[in-house]
Amino acid sequence: MAAPSGTQYELSHGEQLVTITEVGAGLRSYTVGERRVIDGYGPQEMCTGARGHSLIPWPNRIRGGRYGWADRNYQLDLTEPAKSGAIHGLTRWALWRYLEGSAGSASFGYVLHPCPGWDWVLACRLEYSLDAEGLTVGTRVTNRSQTACPYGTGAHPYLSVETPTIDTAECQVPGAVYLPVDDVGIPTGRRPVDGTLYDLREQQPLGSRHIDVAYTQLQRAPDGRVHVRLAPEDGPAVALWADGAYPYLEIFTGDTLPDADRRRTGLGVEPMTCAPNAFNSGEGLISLGPGQTHQAQWGIDPWL
Repeated sequence: MAAPSGTQYELSHGEQLVTITEVGAGLRSYTVGERRVIDGYGPQEMCTGARGHSLIPWPNRIRGGRYGWADRNYQLDLTEPAKSGAIHGLTRWALWRYLEGSAGSASFGYVLHPCPGWDWVLACRLEYSLDAEGLTVGTRVTNRSQTACPYGTGAHPYLSVETPTIDTAECQVPGAVYLPVDDVGIPTGRRPVDGTLYDLREQQPLGSRHIDVAYTQLQRAPDGRVHVRLAPEDGPAVALWADGAYPYLEIFTGDTLPDADRRRTGLGVEPMTCAPNAFNSGEGLISLGPGQTHQAQWGIDPWL
């Protein structure tokens, strides 16, 4: 019987095991021995909540699915009808092609062609690799069109430390500024995290906070990476890291997921190259010229 997410590709390194799907070239599962590192989904389940998806050519939301570019107005399909928006790009339900790999690595390719609301051709490549330090995911996208296009990318894994909910887990998000949102999830400005429930610069219990906002002004390690850490009361922590290509991190506690049984079972940590609704606000938006390539890396450290 065919899996809803297509052909499954397994990567391994020591006790680490990762499964990548043909649909979206998505990260379906990641375990270290018997320990789950992400809150993914089963081989006979369809992906929900964008679990493990890569987001191209925009992350997060576009208000009304409408935007303007180079003196033209565009209307995308509304993939989030309840909020009258277009969400998480155009490639996550596509069938990606396996390109090459080894026991601990795999590369996938997909060519995004013009479709309603989108006029350009993008050659997309996702590269997954496991080593002694964990999982690294590289995104490489080249504009094969004759004109520049608006561009952004992101990813949507949910970290897990195997607690029944994330309420008892401790979290650290090194962002000094958050982007408050309106009732359809579109940013309305910028605010310092000081004195708010969004201030997670020091590791602390998540408790019952409901969070679904982007952070910026991120504090980075000397190697240029930013780390979001999730830790149980005892046992190994897990961290998502992102390189300098990602100036924004969306943190999502999962309170609005359609399936009530999956709410708050993992912490959505979404590295993003631009802010939500960047196709309209321009915040962090990349103009990808003809023949230009954009590259970005993020990863998961299951022992940090």
